[in-house]
Amino acid sequence: MPGSATTERTVPPAAAPKLNAVVDEHLRWLAQWHRAAFFAAEAGVKGPDGLPMPTGFLDWVQTVKAGDLTHQPAVDRLVTLHEQMHRMARLLLMRSVEGEPPNLAAYEAVIAKFDEFMAQLRRFERAFSVAGSGIDPLTGLRNRTGLEEELAREMNRFRRTGRPFCVALCDLDRFKTVNDTYGHEAGDRVLVATAGVINRAIRSFDEAFRLGGEEILILLKDTVLDEVRRVLERLRTDIAGNPVQLADGRVIKVTASFGVAEARLDLAADALMEAADQALYAAKREGRNRVVAAA
Repeated sequence: MPGSATTERTVPPAAAPKLNAVVDEHLRWLAQWHRAAFFAAEAGVKGPDGLPMPTGFLDWVQTVKAGDLTHQPAVDRLVTLHEQMHRMARLLLMRSVEGEPPNLAAYEAVIAKFDEFMAQLRRFERAFSVAGSGIDPLTGLRNRTGLEEELAREMNRFRRTGRPFCVALCDLDRFKTVNDTYGHEAGDRVLVATAGVINRAIRSFDEAFRLGGEEILILLKDTVLDEVRRVLERLRTDIAGNPVQLADGRVIKVTASFGVAEARLDLAADALMEAADQALYAAKREGRNRVVAAA
């Protein structure tokens, strides 16, 4: 899809159980590290590498990356946090083995880093749980789970009753630049804010799905193309009129492009999606921050 910084990714089934093992393994490691750091001689620790490193986390990372996990930058940040924690813990242990009593500030820094790491692991556990229910854990929109079934249901209803519906694709303009300039946490804020605008703008029986990255599909039921274009124009204006403020006070102006297609009897569901996608490409080519309907 145009402008996507991240594509839809799937969580491998083995990822969530392995994460439980990672948590347990690191709790055991922390207890061993405490004994080694304060009682190195009695614990029989001969050097900074005398304490076995937990391996479960690196195995988990390999599992999720092999499965192309959703929101992979978050995994990369967790890897960095893990490396920092163990580097700090090894340094304190090295000094303890050499006879230098643990420094309180250094000790508290390791514990703080450990707490941060564990909190992020718990966040991933919750995200897996929510993702399994069909809800995107970041935005609260529905994820791809159920999209095919929902689209097929609308298509069948349209063919049976003639009641129209439309599919719209929304893509945030220059979203990769937001991530590159302000960081992925800022990108997350933009996604959450945009999802909020969309949820407020659509009717209760319409559906919005986060497809991956910054792309959102909106299924607008019981309505024709002209009406949907007016809805999307209001939505486009609302997104542009609600800049996102970051924690440090900086403000990001956000715009979005839309491609929309109306169901037709001669279009299968995948062809309808492709028509909306091509309209989205046209909106990007024509300058972004606009709504384009499929021909």
